[in-house]
Amino acid sequence: MTPPKDGWEKATVVLHPLGGLLTAISVALVGFAGTNMLERQQTRDTDARLYSEIMSQREQAESNLRKDMLVAVIQSYLQPDAGALGTRVLQLELLANNFHDSLNLEPLFVDLARQLHASSDPESPAYLKRLRRVAREIAERQRFALEARGDSFRRTVDLAELESQGRAGLPLDPAEVTVDGVRSEIALRALESDALQQQLLVRLEIRSGLDTPDPTVTRAEFEVGFFDFPMIDSTRLENGQRCAITLAAFGRETAELAGICYPGEYASLKDRPYYDEVVRQLRVQAQ
Repeated sequence: MTPPKDGWEKATVVLHPLGGLLTAISVALVGFAGTNMLERQQTRDTDARLYSEIMSQREQAESNLRKDMLVAVIQSYLQPDAGALGTRVLQLELLANNFHDSLNLEPLFVDLARQLHASSDPESPAYLKRLRRVAREIAERQRFALEARGDSFRRTVDLAELESQGRAGLPLDPAEVTVDGVRSEIALRALESDALQQQLLVRLEIRSGLDTPDPTVTRAEFEVGFFDFPMIDSTRLENGQRCAITLAAFGRETAELAGICYPGEYASLKDRPYYDEVVRQLRVQAQ
């Protein structure tokens, strides 16, 4: 006669098939969760790939549009019979507003301003004012963008005092700027003024790396007018940074200079870094 089963044996008989069922359910749940995770990952990858392709196509289309626009405007502008002065001003406005960060448009501005000065067209003063206004707007736009990573300053030049100083020029108060932890002292001297062209001849001296035992000194002398843009017309420093001086205002009694120092990677596309600058940046990143 078979002895009666105790409680453990009865539990084993009942739970054994239940354990198999629970195992099967667990495997199914794990498989479902894994499949769901893989599907979500694949969906994210597909979305990221699609987004990248759309952005790439958009950038390519924009680049092609800008290229076609540049070729059309440049060809039309540089033709000997390019048309009336008003048309040339409009074409230069299009170039400045769309390609100011990649092209040095100063020669075109200077040449058109010279034509406007020599023209007998009664609209020439208005065209010249319009030309200078768009140049100031572009320069201000570039300065505003560079100030996010650079350091700026302004100095006022007394034109009567400058004329009384003669060839010695008028020294301006030095400015101290800090860019990426590097302190520099900017010394400016106004040498001459041209009221007709509304520009100044200035001498620039920069002592960079004031916190180091041996600061580097950079000197330059150049003319500053409304047609100079800080991303394009800048002085290259020994540490790879850039310093630009632009003309913010020119009146009967005073002129205002605006200076901005900024990292070299924010310069225009045409201003390629020197080989030693690239090596220096790689060494800094490796430390």
